[in-house]
Amino acid sequence: MTHELTIEGMSCGHCVSAVREALSKVPGVTKADVSLDATKVGHARIEGDVSREALVHAVEAEDYRVTS
Repeated sequence: MTHELTIEGMSCGHCVSAVREALSKVPGVTKADVSLDATKVGHARIEGDVSREALVHAVEAEDYRVTS
């Protein structure tokens, strides 16, 4: 299963790394790609047998907000 998230609050490479690490630690995640576009909007594409709720919780635990 693949999930895609849009994330607000990320502004730099450290933010990208923090979110990627948090998502990678969620049980069931096999791959987490996180990027930041020129407008400072974060995007994550996560693969694995995991619920969207668990992914949102992991992002929000790092003080970022999932908007879609």
